[in-house]
Amino acid sequence: MSARINPLLGLPFEPAVESLGPQHWDVVKAASFPLSRLRFRNDALLQQLGLDAASISDADFEAAYGRFEARTPLLALRYHGYQFGTYNPCLGDGRGFLYGQLRDRHGALHDLGSKGSGTTPWSRGGDGRLTLKGGVRELIASEALHRLGVTTSRTLSLVETGEELWRGDEPSPTRSSVMVRLARTHLRFGTCERLLYLRKPQQLEQLLRHVVAVYYPHLALAHPATGKAGAVPQLLAFYGELVERVAQLAAEWMVAGFTHGVLNTDNMSLAGESFDYGPFAFLDTWDPGFTAAYFDQSGLYAYGQQPLICHQNLRLLQEPLAMLLPRPDLEVRLERFAPTYDRHYRHCLMRRLGFEATAGAPIDGGGACSGDGSGDRPDLVPLTLQLLAAWPVAYGSFFAALADRIATGGLPPEPDALAPFLVGAVEPPHRPWQDWRDGWWAWSHGLSSEQQAAIPTSLRRWNLPLTPVRAEVERLWEAIDQRDDWQPLQDWLALIR
Repeated sequence: MSARINPLLGLPFEPAVESLGPQHWDVVKAASFPLSRLRFRNDALLQQLGLDAASISDADFEAAYGRFEARTPLLALRYHGYQFGTYNPCLGDGRGFLYGQLRDRHGALHDLGSKGSGTTPWSRGGDGRLTLKGGVRELIASEALHRLGVTTSRTLSLVETGEELWRGDEPSPTRSSVMVRLARTHLRFGTCERLLYLRKPQQLEQLLRHVVAVYYPHLALAHPATGKAGAVPQLLAFYGELVERVAQLAAEWMVAGFTHGVLNTDNMSLAGESFDYGPFAFLDTWDPGFTAAYFDQSGLYAYGQQPLICHQNLRLLQEPLAMLLPRPDLEVRLERFAPTYDRHYRHCLMRRLGFEATAGAPIDGGGACSGDGSGDRPDLVPLTLQLLAAWPVAYGSFFAALADRIATGGLPPEPDALAPFLVGAVEPPHRPWQDWRDGWWAWSHGLSSEQQAAIPTSLRRWNLPLTPVRAEVERLWEAIDQRDDWQPLQDWLALIR
């Protein structure tokens, strides 16, 4: 009888980044750990990759993503970045690596990347490890963001590794872990910035053509690059679409009430996806000055600053791109950011309020919306923000309570029937509440009966029953830390699914 083969060790990996050449990466070796105990596995991602989750055991995960058996080469990627406004040429994958690249069942290429798997040439004196709390936090963030419709990397697995780690920002010693994430790419703005620093325009062009071919294939078809001059239209189209993707991503974060915390250019994906958001936090109450990272003393990366910072990072990306492309043409494409952000913010906020397909008008336009079929209905977006700014109610709970109210009580027949729906909360200020209430009622009752019937579904789909604000994350972690009780985390994951 033949020995059983671990399905995770026989995946059809592709050497996409590897084929770019060793100037972009270093071959590394994973650390050996005293323990490999699976704490989380994402069976939904296994299905996305075309795998039968039932055929993959926990021991298979531990062998592949805890002990890293039979997998070579492992690559630590090289990059630079602007960190809190200061350029740092000494970056790179310092506690993880690119495990491999493979296609999902739809043909899209994805990265499997580790975090906490050991030291690399870019560890800069660090131990190359990830605390278990850090892994749990990223798991919570990635699942919450995905559930809220935010473009994000996902956590595939979390393995506890049995070491004691010492950290200045956690009670120590603390437990260790290795996380494996699924992301579209780990190529970053900082990957391009490194090639400017080294004055390598040919390598940059090779990199960008690779990015277009893999992550923007429609642009490769629309703008086939033949010769150096032929690359210009394709790469300009790439930058223009990246601007739009990042603008949409910023809008998704803002509507989700999510603060990334470290929007350095080395944490900005060339595919326009959320990743590397270590000190994240979700809003408690609506507050543009809210910060996630305790070390962000100036509020540079505060919640309300995120669109501006994303715009600035896109402008910084023009520096390396200008080795290949005319800067005025790059600036023209950067102008797409604001209108794209406005449209997508409106779309995402309106669907959280129960209304799909409402993008069109600027979010601060006031008065009647235009271009979205709203007729004379009031603009619900500024009314919602005005209410949340005036009412110290939990941001996520506001939407969850609206979803619960409509799911249990149905659409109110009159505006007055939609009473303040947060039991035990501070009463809302009368005028902002009344304006919002009347606006929401006008929107809901201006729809067809079929559209009205879809409102509860939309509210349930685009809102979390329980948002993982700091206190909730600490509650989930305390059960693990104090009692090794993973059930509260499992219950929360089941709740948001």
